[in-house]
Amino acid sequence: MKRLQILILIFCVTLSVPLGYFVMRTYRGLQQEETATLSFFANTLFDEMEQALEALVQMEEARAIDEFNFYMSPPGGRHEENRSPLSHLPAQSYILGYFQNNPDGSVQTPLAQVGKSVAVDRKDAVAQLESANRIFNRKRTAVTDKIIVPPVQKVAEAEQKQQSGFAEKYLDLTRSQKPKARLGQKEKRFEKVTVAQAENVAHQEVGEAVVSPAPSGAALSKSGPASGPAAEDSLMDSGKGRAAKKYQRREIYPTEPEADAAREAAAETRDIESFQVEVAPLQSVLIGADQMFIFRRIMIDHKIYRQGFILKLHAFLNHLAQNYFIAQPMADYAGLRLQVMDQGREIVRVQGGRSTHNPKFTLNRAFPSPFAFLNATLSSDEIPRSTGRNTLMIMMVVLAAIFLIGLFAIYKSVRAIVDLSERRSQFVSSVTHELKTPLTNIRMYIEMLEQGIAKDTEREQEYFQIINSEGSRLSRLINNVLDLAKLEKKQRSLNLARGTFEEVVAEVQTVMQAKLRQEGFTLKIVQEDIRPFKYDREAMIQVLINLIENSIKFCRSALEKEITIRIYQEPERIKIAVSDHGPGIPRHALKKVFDDFYRVDNALARKTRGTGIGLALVKKFIKLIGGDVTAENNPGGGCTITISLPFNE
Repeated sequence: MKRLQILILIFCVTLSVPLGYFVMRTYRGLQQEETATLSFFANTLFDEMEQALEALVQMEEARAIDEFNFYMSPPGGRHEENRSPLSHLPAQSYILGYFQNNPDGSVQTPLAQVGKSVAVDRKDAVAQLESANRIFNRKRTAVTDKIIVPPVQKVAEAEQKQQSGFAEKYLDLTRSQKPKARLGQKEKRFEKVTVAQAENVAHQEVGEAVVSPAPSGAALSKSGPASGPAAEDSLMDSGKGRAAKKYQRREIYPTEPEADAAREAAAETRDIESFQVEVAPLQSVLIGADQMFIFRRIMIDHKIYRQGFILKLHAFLNHLAQNYFIAQPMADYAGLRLQVMDQGREIVRVQGGRSTHNPKFTLNRAFPSPFAFLNATLSSDEIPRSTGRNTLMIMMVVLAAIFLIGLFAIYKSVRAIVDLSERRSQFVSSVTHELKTPLTNIRMYIEMLEQGIAKDTEREQEYFQIINSEGSRLSRLINNVLDLAKLEKKQRSLNLARGTFEEVVAEVQTVMQAKLRQEGFTLKIVQEDIRPFKYDREAMIQVLINLIENSIKFCRSALEKEITIRIYQEPERIKIAVSDHGPGIPRHALKKVFDDFYRVDNALARKTRGTGIGLALVKKFIKLIGGDVTAENNPGGGCTITISLPFNE
């Protein structure tokens, strides 16, 4: 048995090692795929944010330079159609407003018309823009066009290079080969603008003065300021209240017809003449604790103007989180952190989605300029399982269950074979003893009769009865062995005959009378009126005799030596119950007592010899007839074996 157990163990180890290796490799590959998928979706999320920022940059870069005044060119016009599209409060909640920082540090905004009071609904915004302009004036000397990749971006790039696995590498290659350093235009450009547009940019700086154009011959050329004495002075001058020397400054036109003619001439000049203006890429400067100035630098005649808008950082970050993350399924298991960084210091933070404590996945994204101040981090405490991994887990559980069940079944089968072998060995020994005992008794009483030990006829008759009883016992033992062999080989056929079971009971009483009297037992028969049914007479006689002999064997020391056979009828079933008052059967052995060669391992069983085939034959005969047999202990002691037979008419 021990050798067999070792062989089974070796077999299991040999089978489980390659299977486990295959499963673990597959599991690891699926984990890498899940990580790569989550990384792909996170990068897609960041890409959508970046595209939105790029669209915002492109829209701002496409603005005309004179949109930052209340009225666009021509400055002399005061019609509603000439109002700047920026003269209304921004529709975006995260934009405070637009303004222009002039070379002298003054401010002009399309929200306010020159020389007129500010509308009530715009006073607060205009005041904040003026405050932002003052802060910017203190910082603008430090403004640079140099593109700096933040440290977070460098870390993110280093992490991407360390990615392992085919899925990660493939998904990484499907993205852009090189991260963007800047959104929108990358270098300064030169834009052709009209004289009217240039005048309108500087309109606020010259105060309330009406600027009339110079003669067409003195106009600026396309490549820059016109040559000659008129070009010695700048297009705009930094002193407030002074008009450009290149232009004639007149408070009032002489007459209305003359004024109309001057306007028409100016319009024609503006339509024809244009020159180049230098426009730099958008930049960003932190204004206060929750504002960022996104602006472009415009150079006209060596004078620098800065045009842009004030971004409300907290509202802006909330806008990005709400529009691009919160509504996504990813927000159910991942968290997004948006940060505004200034020289490595966190200024503003907004978090959305699920809170993370021990993230198993983290991805950072530092956005290109002019939003280089923005850093996004997506993290998750868990990586969502894919359908493949769930399927693999189910397969692993099923295979493990099948493996364990199979192993257990093999073990039980081997154990049953070993137990059966051991019981067969015990059976041979028991049968030998059981055969020798009646033969010895028969031989002894025959010798006693031959020697004349029996002095009278009554004693001789007693000896003859014992010899007959032992002979019958020997015959039943041999028949049991033969019947068992026939039943195992399925050579025993049924001989069904219709009857009321009374003949079986009478035959059993006759056969067992001497044995019962010899052992001091009484047999009680309780038989109800039952309808005749078909059964095998010889098989049922053998069954009842085996049950009675089993009770006699284990009840010799019982105080009440009575065996009861109760026969009664239930719907569609005939019940036969054999009860005694013995020690009963241990609970763990109630179902095993009907197994081949099984004997209860206790002190009483060791004292009582037996073959272990009596109850096994009972079960086999009853199964052959189509019935069932069960054993149970009585509440007051002893046990009852109940036979249930089908009612076959």
